[in-house]
Parts: sequence; structure tokens; C-alpha cells
Amino acid sequence: MMKKIGLFCVTLALFAGLAGAQENKSGIQAILNHYAARNFTTGAVSQEDLDQILLAGIRSPSANNRQPWLFTVVRSPALARQIVSNNEEGNVLIVISAEGGTSAQILDCALAAQSIYLAAQALGYGSRIYTGPINSINQSLKTQLGLPAGHNAIVLVRVGRVRGNVDAQTAASARAAVNTKVQYK
Repeated sequence: MMKKIGLFCVTLALFAGLAGAQENKSGIQAILNHYAARNFTTGAVSQEDLDQILLAGIRSPSANNRQPWLFTVVRSPALARQIVSNNEEGNVLIVISAEGGTSAQILDCALAAQSIYLAAQALGYGSRIYTGPINSINQSLKTQLGLPAGHNAIVLVRVGRVRGNVDAQTAASARAAVNTKVQYK
């Protein structure tokens, strides 16, 4: 009986280890398989998924754990199209802003944007990081977005449904070979 219990415990531990390794691999796969979606379509992002996506942003690392970001979720189709002209019905824009705009705050907001971007894709949505509209937001849309005094938009992430059969292989831009972008000394 003791041998059976021991064998059962060893087997259970092996499966637990394999499950943990599989979870770690799926995290790496989410990173390696991402792509900046361009083929958005209509369809809502569920509140439950949006909450998870925003939690990923909140859980992002930041310098000295300052968490300088404010996430402004834009669901209004008219306002979203002022920011991203080809925004589809149901897509969500998440404007990430911070008070001021120091280099540390910019980096922190970029890390939050990356977490949001990857979380959206892990949940089956398309996502895309934008910096092009930031000057326009800061010049003329801060009031409409309700950004607090002193806050500046740093980056935004678009999250939405994408047309079927798109993946990192068919939709991603070509990437440089690792050996052309990494050096060892």
C-alpha cells in the first residue's frame, strides 16, 4: 500500500511539474506569437475580458513601483474615431497617460501598454499599440477624454475582434534574425 501511495505522489508531482512547465511555455508562446493587428472587425470586447486586460496593465512593472499611469477606456465610437479614424464598432481604445511625462513615466507606461497588448491577444483579441495619435490627443482631446490636469497621453492600445484565420505567421511584419540584433561580449 505504501508503495502505491508513494508512486501516486511521485506521479502527481510529475504531472504538476509538467503542467507548470506547460504554463510557462504558453506565456512564452503568447510573447513569441504576438502581432500588431490590422484587420479589426466589429464586435464587442466583453467587460470580463476588458477587466482582465486592464488588470494586466495594472500589474505591469514600474520604476520604484510608482505606477504613474492612468488608463482611460474609450468605448464611444465617435470619440474613438477622432483618435483612430478606422476604429471599428466595439473596438476599445485604452489611452495610457501620466502626470508630467518624464522618461521613467514614459517607460512605465510603455511597459503597461505591452502588458495590455499581450493580455488582449492571449484572450483571443487583436491588439495594436499606437503612438501616432498622441500629439493630437494632447493638443485637442484631453478634455473630452477627461484626463486630469497635468496628465499627458503617452501611448494607446487598441483592442478588438479581428477577422478570422489571422496569426503571427500570416499577419506579422518580418522580424530581423536574432543574430543581427544581439551581441555578446
